[in-house]
Amino acid sequence: MVFLRLAKQIGERLRKIPKIWDGREAILEMRDANYPHWRQMEWIGFYFQFLCEKYLSNFMEIPGLRYENTKFDGFKDILWDFKTHVINTNKYKIIVNDSKTIAEAIDDFDSVGLIIAFGEAIYDDESRSFQNWHNALKGGLSKYTIKRIERGSWSRIRKVYFELKQINFVEINDDVLIRSGTFQSNFRNSNGLPRKEKVLLDLNEIDEGTIYSIKF
Repeated sequence: MVFLRLAKQIGERLRKIPKIWDGREAILEMRDANYPHWRQMEWIGFYFQFLCEKYLSNFMEIPGLRYENTKFDGFKDILWDFKTHVINTNKYKIIVNDSKTIAEAIDDFDSVGLIIAFGEAIYDDESRSFQNWHNALKGGLSKYTIKRIERGSWSRIRKVYFELKQINFVEINDDVLIRSGTFQSNFRNSNGLPRKEKVLLDLNEIDEGTIYSIKF
């Protein structure tokens, strides 16, 4: 099976990544490497992408192919995306790329692969010391944050620490796509145009045959 062979090859390379991700250390590491996403608040997802690029760039093409405005994270025989999931939130659904793009990629390559890092997160304290540290490191509040404050919108508590437990390799083929849900099907962007409907993958409903895992 092509997917299983690729998953095992990728898994052997990703076994080298660190198990403990400290938010401050990870953000500084990305900044010092001139990684463009070190300012992002959801640093865990971007740090995993950073690690995948570091350990897989000699094995797969990173980034992967682009379908209109949607770009996959990597390409090795099939298209791959890198995701993270916090297991102590009791949520078992992953938002993937838009449905049209996934369907086109499956038509072209028979399946799409997800590489999902699962782990436990610790969140910021009540004084939001990590968030304040990150804002100061970035040179102050972003325009997006300033506008959010002006609207009176709630700010999410930041994750400050992540302990990697396992990495799952999930194959999305036609059968999985048909059984998957959708997300933001009726959402619109700020300019009024509709957002692309995204695939909502329920990890509890995936057949065991579509998953390969490595433990940490």
